[in-house]
Amino acid sequence: MATVLVKNIGLLQTPVGSFSHGGKVQGENLKLKDAAILIEDGIISEITEGGVLPKGAETADTVIDAEGRLVTPGLVEGHTHMVFGGYRQHEIPMKLKGAGYLDILRAGGGILDTVRKTRAASFEELYDKTEGFLDEMMGLGVTTCEAKSGYGLDFNTEVKMLEVLKKLNEDHPMDIVSTFMGAHAIPEEYKDRENGADQFIDMLCTDLLPYVKENQLADYADIFTEDSVFNYEQSKTYLEKARKLGFGLKIHADEIEAIGGSVLAGEMGAASCEHLIAIDEAGLASLAKGGVTAMCLPATSFYLGANFAPARKMIEMGIPVATASDFNPGSCPSLNLQFVMNLACIKYRMLPEEVLTAVTINPACAIGKGELVGTLECGKQGDLVIWDAPDMDMLCYRFGSNLALQVIKKGMVVA
Repeated sequence: MATVLVKNIGLLQTPVGSFSHGGKVQGENLKLKDAAILIEDGIISEITEGGVLPKGAETADTVIDAEGRLVTPGLVEGHTHMVFGGYRQHEIPMKLKGAGYLDILRAGGGILDTVRKTRAASFEELYDKTEGFLDEMMGLGVTTCEAKSGYGLDFNTEVKMLEVLKKLNEDHPMDIVSTFMGAHAIPEEYKDRENGADQFIDMLCTDLLPYVKENQLADYADIFTEDSVFNYEQSKTYLEKARKLGFGLKIHADEIEAIGGSVLAGEMGAASCEHLIAIDEAGLASLAKGGVTAMCLPATSFYLGANFAPARKMIEMGIPVATASDFNPGSCPSLNLQFVMNLACIKYRMLPEEVLTAVTINPACAIGKGELVGTLECGKQGDLVIWDAPDMDMLCYRFGSNLALQVIKKGMVVA
């Protein structure tokens, strides 16, 4: 049995429990001073405080000295689009001239530009590129992440993207949860057809969703419910089929306009509802009633110069709030979850304790990993970060620097 001792932890701070934390509970963290953690075969077996070492510490195979620093759970990244071909830096001049997200999409750019490049990329090219992103994320403190397909919009490319993620989940230290998002946009070959969006949704429901499920390529299904993309009825058809097949549900909603996506998320009991920049009162009430986690993406708001989701109001309404990067080549070309934490504090007005919950246990539960990761407790994976900081206040205060000193995954130092 391999044992790892992490000692001299100045402050151990963690949410507690394997459930989504909403309302007042979102800001409740356990804080232990002069703590130590014993990890056996990748699982936390004992946590102590007050300078007392766990039983068996003297025979630990590996000893890591935190030297009085802050230790938290490994960060959980709940929303990314990290498998894609090419980049979209050429859109910057268009945006500076006033073109909006939907303007670029209607002109054949945006998602559709990435679709063309992703279709042309080989499995190996996508694998190598995504592996580099995972390495970078892990170096920033992320030990578990979600990743979506959605830049294929056809059978072969969507499957190729999901197979890349499946192979990387086997090969890379990162735990990866895959989400099938074939309904990310209406592909060019369907745009000129009568009822093209309906035909595309029918193809996804008839062909791709069953194949993805049968071959265990994804745990969740997601759809972009937005003006000029998919409406409420199309989204409901797609998600009902996904639920019948056994997928967990996610919805991109209210990023630009509130057309009912967040309402649908609550009605269907989705695991999470993503973006929510333009959410209205009906959407908020539906999320609260349905127990849906709000997956808020402040770096996207920052990059697009858009409004920020009403996270403070969500917390007051008891809606569990998670924050994620939305890493993608168009609207958020950054995978820095530490920056997201800074923005959550400054722009969402979230307290440091609420921020920690929003990047650990809440996204962990939203991707089905709450029993394994997201908190530092006995019986959970030994996933943790030693920070070059004394407390969470410092993590929310400093921005632009990587404060992750050591990243430990299942008891092994990985960054």
